[in-house]
Amino acid sequence: MSFLEIVLLAIALAMDCFAVSVTSGFILRKLQWRTILIMALLFGFFQGAMPCIGWAATSYFDSYIRHIDHWIAFLLLAFIGGKMIYDGFKGEEEPHFNPHSFRTLVSLAIATSIDALAVGISFGCLGMSTFGSILLPVGIIGAVSFLFTIGGCLIGIFLGKKFHLPVEQIGGLILIGIGVKILIEHLFF
Repeated sequence: MSFLEIVLLAIALAMDCFAVSVTSGFILRKLQWRTILIMALLFGFFQGAMPCIGWAATSYFDSYIRHIDHWIAFLLLAFIGGKMIYDGFKGEEEPHFNPHSFRTLVSLAIATSIDALAVGISFGCLGMSTFGSILLPVGIIGAVSFLFTIGGCLIGIFLGKKFHLPVEQIGGLILIGIGVKILIEHLFF
């Protein structure tokens, strides 16, 4: 796998992190570096860790993971997105989706990194037989996801200040859309 292919793969995997972080930025509406960095670290960590787990489990879990990974990601994102939409229609001032909640961020980090687990399985199938052979791709995947998450939060904060949008409903639709995209990609492609 060439360096360019690794970078393109990392960018593709980071797109879900970017979309979720834009939604979180909408809700934050102001620079809160602690929250942004925690989110970026979690998203980068899980995007980097999942390929390692997938690579390590290739021989044992390949047949099981391949059949359900997309359903797990879809259900997690649909549940969180559906709850955001429901809470957004309650008419309260403050959003219920809390980007400050560590539990919420971990759930989103796991949900957006399920594809990276499948990438780890493909690393094993491509003959990357030593842990050293996956270190560069895993490092790049984690770093790109970290940077895209920070960028997405900053864009979301800027747009959230500029436009007063129904952020929970929009964010919920984005999360459900990401889940549907993952499901469609795995079922039909």
